Amino acid sequence: MTTPVAVHPLVSPWGRFGLYSFFIDSPEPAIVDTGIASSPAEGMAPALEAIGRRIEDVRWILLTHGHIDHIGGAHALWELTGRRAKVVIHEADAPMLRARQAHVDEYLSGRGQYLQDPDGEAKQIGAANAVISGEMEPSMLVRGGETLSLGGDVTVSVHSIPGHTPGSVAYVIDGQDDVFVGDAVQVHGAANGFPGYVDPSGYRSSLEYLRDEVRPRHLYLGHPYRRSDGTPYGVELDQDQAREALTESLAIEARVGGAACGCLADGLQETQSPYSPFAPVARELGYDGDPTLEPSPFFTTMDGYRSQSTTTSFQRSVRNHG
Repeated sequence: MTTPVAVHPLVSPWGRFGLYSFFIDSPEPAIVDTGIASSPAEGMAPALEAIGRRIEDVRWILLTHGHIDHIGGAHALWELTGRRAKVVIHEADAPMLRARQAHVDEYLSGRGQYLQDPDGEAKQIGAANAVISGEMEPSMLVRGGETLSLGGDVTVSVHSIPGHTPGSVAYVIDGQDDVFVGDAVQVHGAANGFPGYVDPSGYRSSLEYLRDEVRPRHLYLGHPYRRSDGTPYGVELDQDQAREALTESLAIEARVGGAACGCLADGLQETQSPYSPFAPVARELGYDGDPTLEPSPFFTTMDGYRSQSTTTSFQRSVRNHG
């Protein structure tokens, strides 16, 4: 690539979170992640117009993972492109694009087990109906290792980075090492103040892979994740900040993992604590955030360690975190 490709952040407000997408100004323009149903028309279209671009000309919709605030606007954006854009997602997260019910099922099988909210399922159904613009079949399924041509000499490589979700991916603009990871680099989490991932061992391996193999020159995050002192990194990190965020994410996972492994090894006990049955983890880490606030990263992550506690890798985790 001879001329650097410009990247523009596109922000849409939503609750406690800012939803960030990114416009890759290539010959076949691409948008990475799509926010919620209202994001394309209310956030992306005017932002692109302000820089002299048209949403109708977008030809690639690159989804980093299947969570509601990243794929919710996909169908609406696809429609605004005249259904000409290719929609790309990892095969493991594709069910989240195909069906709203997949989001409800994810809730019930994971964090919903601990939140003890009798209206939890109904709330998830309502959210899925409200913020997912439409169910759709992706144009292209990826597994990692693919190279996408965005026209001219611009290519994007796809890297599998499971952990936050099974199908999380990084998109890398080849030649300039701009890396888009969605929510795969959590540091201390976003507004809820706790990192969220369903696969602890995958999350750890993916962070190491990004830091040691991919080595981002610029790292683009889905939300302004926070340092240990609570200050946000923002969503556009330079090379030094990227390495810092990746290294700090690994250090935080080690602390969380150590507490979780210890709690699981001692045996879970139900208590009156809002963190039950993982109250010892919150106490050891000094975490005092509200674990009921969606998307409840505390219980999502704890369930991840619990799920892995029955595998042979759990004993290795206990030794690694000891």
